[in-house]
Amino acid sequence: MRKTGKTLLVGMLIGLVGWATAFGADGNLRYSITVTKFPNEAGWSGRWDVGDGFTTILTDALQQSGKFIVLGDSEMRQEAMAEQDLAATGRMAGGAKAPQMGRMTPAQLLVRGSITHVQDETGGGSGGLSFRGVSLGGSKGRAEVNITIYLVDSETGQVKASQKVIGQAGRRGLSVGYHGGALGGLGGNLAGFQNDNVGKACEDAVVQCVEFLEAQLASVPWKGSIMLVSGDKLVINRGTREGVTVGQKFQVGSTEDLVDPDTGEVLDSEMTTVGTTVVTETKEKIAYCTPLSGAAKGMSVVPVQ
Repeated sequence: MRKTGKTLLVGMLIGLVGWATAFGADGNLRYSITVTKFPNEAGWSGRWDVGDGFTTILTDALQQSGKFIVLGDSEMRQEAMAEQDLAATGRMAGGAKAPQMGRMTPAQLLVRGSITHVQDETGGGSGGLSFRGVSLGGSKGRAEVNITIYLVDSETGQVKASQKVIGQAGRRGLSVGYHGGALGGLGGNLAGFQNDNVGKACEDAVVQCVEFLEAQLASVPWKGSIMLVSGDKLVINRGTREGVTVGQKFQVGSTEDLVDPDTGEVLDSEMTTVGTTVVTETKEKIAYCTPLSGAAKGMSVVPVQ
């Protein structure tokens, strides 16, 4: 039986939801992250920019995973800062909604890399559907994309991990791929189109990249701070945005950085623990915890292992 376009769209969205759920949030504490543009060093050219496309797909996939606080790329953040600068000149209408300086979320982790090789042997298709940059349907031929990805600590500028990834069209078993000609918006072409196997290869590479980035989280120290201690209140500067949940336990204490006297580099930190507190209420960016004797504003909190 031939499926209608509506049926195809429903199936496609179910597939995307299932894929996102597979990477879904499971209560892990989150880190802020930003993706820089992946330059096209392979020299491949098609109907769309493979570097921009890969960056778009990866940013969206990280957002869907629920494991990260995803920030705009460097260009978006530059635009945001330009708006803040304009507002500061007094030429823009003021008020509570005017962009203000000093409120941008800093990125703890930076993702960058490059497209090092693209092989495209795409053939024509006989129909399909495109929705928000995603294409559905089978096509002849194959495609392969080679990616090198780096995870960088924004505080030190050091590369924490790197990985070479090879994405192949259709390898993940999902008949869903990014349609190059419709990246980022609703596309037509319901009667027929040339399926974009390079986009599907990028999708496969993105899935591998998200898995790689998630695997690095265990090695990234997670820390918050006490921002208020008053009577029966103890408030920390981490909330649901960072994955904090009611009932979660944190060790509280003062920390001292161990600094290399020759280079000034922070080599490690020592924490003197005063006790354990439990989260009783969460908001987006803060959490209320049980009172703790000896706790003071500015002390660090780390999750109980």
